[in-house]
Amino acid sequence: MTQDTIYLKIEQNVGVHTNKVYLRDIAQITCSNKSIENKAKVLQLPDAVGNKAGRYVKSVMEVIECIQKEFPDLDINNIGEADFIITYEKEKQPGTVTSWLKTVCISVLSFFGAAFSIMTFNNDVDVTGLFGQVYKLFTGRTSDGFTVLELMYSIGLGLGIMIFFNHFAGKKFTEDPTPMEVQMRTYEDDVNSTIIEASRHVPIKEKKSRQRQKGG
Repeated sequence: MTQDTIYLKIEQNVGVHTNKVYLRDIAQITCSNKSIENKAKVLQLPDAVGNKAGRYVKSVMEVIECIQKEFPDLDINNIGEADFIITYEKEKQPGTVTSWLKTVCISVLSFFGAAFSIMTFNNDVDVTGLFGQVYKLFTGRTSDGFTVLELMYSIGLGLGIMIFFNHFAGKKFTEDPTPMEVQMRTYEDDVNSTIIEASRHVPIKEKKSRQRQKGG
């Protein structure tokens, strides 16, 4: 008789909205025996998170131990992360007014921040003086500060930003991730790796003490 094998795949960071965490909430689970697969998905991971929202570092060994208690003879194969983070966030329902206010504030700050950065750059490299020299070189006349050079520069600057960020009005020009998405993903990966690495250097007794305090 062949032994059933269950496969686990857990991402580096998984999010939950309740302190009762089931295996289906944190892992992709598959098994040729669908009965075992369905039962494994509804197994509750004990002490997965505390009562407070936060990030909790866990080992796949805890998941394997949980499954083995229910299925002692089951062969378990982990193809995901060895250590992972459970991010516990309580569900929030922000009001429509609050959401709009946040959007407006961020838009205003981004607009004036970008405008200030562009103006300081132009002032540092003296774009106005350069355009004036180029205009006089080709036309023999003194620039009044508003010529075709300034107009094309303004249009090209806006188009260049949109093309570079690959995003405008909620739409992408290509299927590639935007530079902002890449940077945010890189930042999240660095944060997750730092949290997991830091947890490995915390003594076991201290870990248990922290878990009791968080649960507490």
